[in-house]
Amino acid sequence: MTQPDHANGHTSVRTDAPANGRTDGHATGPAHAGRHATSAEPPTLVVGVHLVLADERGVLLGRRRNTSFAAGLWHLPAGHMERGEPVTRSMTREAEEELGITIAEDDLELVHTLHHLGANPDRSRLQLFFRPGRHGGRVRNAEPHKCEELRWWPLDRLPADTVPYTVHALGEIARGNLLSTLSRPA
Repeated sequence: MTQPDHANGHTSVRTDAPANGRTDGHATGPAHAGRHATSAEPPTLVVGVHLVLADERGVLLGRRRNTSFAAGLWHLPAGHMERGEPVTRSMTREAEEELGITIAEDDLELVHTLHHLGANPDRSRLQLFFRPGRHGGRVRNAEPHKCEELRWWPLDRLPADTVPYTVHALGEIARGNLLSTLSRPA
């Protein structure tokens, strides 16, 4: 049962739960130590940022190379948030590093959030997809050592060798869905 808890001066929800703090029926204690289901530590959440640069030609994808993730596959220009960095700054930094373009943080629109659950239950990814209202400079492959080529693809004819969660997210964006969850390995 949930009840509002106003005693601390904040509006919050309190859940009446057993003494072990669990509401899912799982036991806790030494016999269950080391299992994910009883971990008191929150999972590690990696935040990825993705640029959805689209126009009449389609959406811009790059073929990854010399990377630990998805080498040889097509993917949106993307990267990870660095420690202490706002997500909007992460996206503008990645756009400059990968494409040689400048984008003001205020010109970014968050168009989709994907909670990407991987094979490791202690580590999941929050993938943020941004569309720029405008940008400065000419799009170019600024990281040829990590990107074999850049190409515009029609949304209805993405290459078969596109990163699967990219295909998923672009479909969700096209349908106007702001949030989705995927349960498959990263």
